[in-house]
Amino acid sequence: MRQYSSFMITTLSCCAFMPAVACAHDRLHQDRPAVSTDAGQNERIFTLPLKDGGQLRVLSAAPARPRATLVMLPGGAGDVGVEPDGSIRHGNNFVVRTRGLWNLRGYAVLIPDTRDHASLRGQRSSATYARVVADLVAFAHRQGSQAVFVLGTSQGSIAAVNGAAHAPAGSIAGVVLTESVSVMGGSRETVFSADPQNIRAPVLVVANRDDRCNVAPPQAARQIADAMMASRDVRVLMVAGGTTRSKKACGSLSPHGYFGIEDQVIDAISQWLDAHAG
Repeated sequence: MRQYSSFMITTLSCCAFMPAVACAHDRLHQDRPAVSTDAGQNERIFTLPLKDGGQLRVLSAAPARPRATLVMLPGGAGDVGVEPDGSIRHGNNFVVRTRGLWNLRGYAVLIPDTRDHASLRGQRSSATYARVVADLVAFAHRQGSQAVFVLGTSQGSIAAVNGAAHAPAGSIAGVVLTESVSVMGGSRETVFSADPQNIRAPVLVVANRDDRCNVAPPQAARQIADAMMASRDVRVLMVAGGTTRSKKACGSLSPHGYFGIEDQVIDAISQWLDAHAG
């Protein structure tokens, strides 16, 4: 029988102890991210041809010698707003604003934008988007020989589950789900809509006890883990803490987006990644 394991980190944060940039309000159009990503990473913009004939703009950020590549799937509508010159119009999402922190820990990241700035709400559990994730994973493998993980946050966790559930055998080293949408909301899909029972790769489910987002309750972490019936390696990581600067509980600059506790959360996830990178 499969064994589950879990562990917890507890953190406290206060705006008084954070850099001024980290206390900026959550804005719809923001050129500067809430967390500095100036880690000397090599950032490039790619136009990725998709097997269905379309194309996708992808932001790549990598250290000199990456130990693994993370395909990062943002939450919300998924529209990052990556411009050809590398500027980003929507940079507050957890997986976008922390790319430099992942680089500092030795991980390359790939962050896809949406086609023509279209919303991905309601599309992430589709067969079409599963193929998009497969194209992203294949592209990551072409960039180097290191292991490839899929990491999604909030609505992006639906895409991560979908991609991992339909990934070719051996193509991903694991999947990380952070503050996953598990309660039906406006997008009309959850991680349970994306065939979690078909995932065979190792899984890490991360949940913040202080997350107040109504569609991503932290107490659902165990239910999400239980849905991964084909995986023999499922862990639950419970964290705590964070600061709220978003107007909504599901906003990026809140405990839902690990605002103010990014380093602690990334450190804990990195330990799991290191153990599975091979």
